[in-house]
Formats: sequence, structure tokens, C-alpha cells
Amino acid sequence: MAVWLIRAGAHGEYEEKFIRENRVYVTWDNLDVDLSSLKQKVELNIVMNEKYPEAKLKAIQNWVGQVFPFAHEINIGDLVILPLKSQPAIQIGEVMGDYHFDKTASSPFYHWRKVKWVGEAIPRAHFGQDLLYSFGASMTICRIQRNNAEARLKTMRDNGWNPETLIQITKPDTGGEADSDEYSNLEELARDQIARLIAARFKGHGLTRLVEAILNAQGYITYLSPEGADGGADILAGAGPLGFGMPRLCVEVKSGDVPIDRPTVDKLLGAVTKFGAQEGLFVSWSGFKSNVHKEMATSFFRVRLWSQKELLEALFLNYERLDEDIKAELPLKRIWTVAAQDVN
Repeated sequence: MAVWLIRAGAHGEYEEKFIRENRVYVTWDNLDVDLSSLKQKVELNIVMNEKYPEAKLKAIQNWVGQVFPFAHEINIGDLVILPLKSQPAIQIGEVMGDYHFDKTASSPFYHWRKVKWVGEAIPRAHFGQDLLYSFGASMTICRIQRNNAEARLKTMRDNGWNPETLIQITKPDTGGEADSDEYSNLEELARDQIARLIAARFKGHGLTRLVEAILNAQGYITYLSPEGADGGADILAGAGPLGFGMPRLCVEVKSGDVPIDRPTVDKLLGAVTKFGAQEGLFVSWSGFKSNVHKEMATSFFRVRLWSQKELLEALFLNYERLDEDIKAELPLKRIWTVAAQDVN
């Protein structure tokens, strides 16, 4: 069983298509040539030079090394790693079919393989930091082999994709193998480290304290329910000096490992009415089941959903205004760096 990293576009723009159609695609524009007919990499190199005459020689060689295995090296039963941009999670699938070429398809979806996805995306925190380095490789398609990845992912699969191990919170274990090409997204690396620190220092009801601190930094006056049964709301929040203004929020916070389903979100909507609030905020560290966002259009003006991604964004936006005790528990430092440019 080999493990392959396959990205759904440079910015994750094809994620929904990949998951909905149970397929993975080669996402190079205008590559309308049957890859199975090209038996050697040198043949694909010639085709790509014709298709992309303005590309540099080194770029063409790099692309050939990524695209050729999709048709000739990936096998049925191999695992596919799809790092998601929409949430801090990894979608994993098993390859179920051979390479297909459809010349009538719209660009760039000429080349595809059928996959069977694991039911729900797996939080990034379940994987060791060294594996996340590999998942952050700058290439669109590549085989993941370092750090005994194939055996470790097999073990995780056998264990129901539960967290792999207890690892260091903030210090990434690169094993001396990671370089700038192995993990190119420093922002994602930093988010993973911060998420691990939050998971360690704000367990259980502690995550509710952190959410309350963010709401306070946003100007809300809050009531924090004691740990235990909360009657449907972990936090009540109101605007204005005394909290009597609008909007009034009813907030539920879940720190567990299981994505939240639609009935659980509906309970929050009931609590909004019960407490005389106007809107609800549901914060789930492990995100929400895939159908929840799709089915929440009718409640758009009544509830907001925060997964780990939205929580971190709110944290970064309001960090300087947080209570000093919270900042002492979660010491962060803003660092500016030059933004990486796409090179093709």
C-alpha cells in the first residue's frame, strides 16, 4: 500500500468536486492527452513542452515527475491524502479504480481515478508533526514515504483514525529530513503548532474560557456557565456596557474529537429561543459533519458555525485585546515574512 498526496487545486478550489464525485483528478489546465498512451516520462516531457511552451525546462521536468505516476504508478488499494483548505483537516481515500482519460471533459478534469473517501475528514491534530511536514510538500502529486508514513497510516487506519500519538506540543519533529521543499507553507505549520498548544492547555471547559475571552475582546459582556450541564448554552453574550444591547448571542462550545451533526446544531437554535437571544454561535474544535453547512442556509441569519479554522482567525484578529491571563496561557508572537510566489 503506497500513500499519495494529491491536491485539489492550488487553493483547494476543487475540494468539493473531488469529494462529491469520489474521484481525484490531475489539475493541469489543457493537458488533453491520454497519459496511458505515454509509456515513458520522456514522451510526457515532449507533450508538456508542446502544451506549455513558455514554461521553464526545470518546471516541465518537475511537472512530469508529478503527473506521470498518476497514470502509471498509483495502484488500486493505495491511499490518497487530500489536505483540505476549507478546514484544518485531512481527507483520506482509498484508490478503487484504474486511470481514466476523458477527452470530452472540461479542462482540467481529463484525468481521474475513482476513490472511496473515509467518511469524515480527519483533524490535522491526529497526525504527527513529521507527517504534516510531508503533507505540506509543495508538489501537487507525490508519493509520501518519509518517516515510515505508509506503515503509520496503516496503523491509524486499523485504529479508526484516532490520534496517532502524544507528541510535543509546539516543537516540530523534523528528524533532520524536512527542508524548504518538504514543507513550504509556514503559515499552516504555525497554525498546527498553535492548535496543538490550544488542545493541550484549553481542554474541555477550557476551550469555552478561550471563546469567552475572544468575545470579551470583541466587546461583548458575557455569562459563562459553570462546568457541567449548561441548559443548552455554554456562554451568553450581549453587546453594550452592561450586556443589555444587541446583538444577544447564545454560544455552544464543543472541544471533542467528533464532528458535530445537524441535530446538535438544532439544539442550539432551540436554546436561542429559550434564553431570549437573537443569534447563536456554535464552536466545534473538530468541525462539523459534511452535510451541516449545506443544510444551514435557512438559519443563516440565526446561527454561525466556527470550526477550528474560524476560531483561530478570530483569535488572531483579537489577540492583542485578550485578557493578560489568557495571553500568558497562550503566548503568541506575530512574525512578518515575504509571501511565497507561485512559480510555474
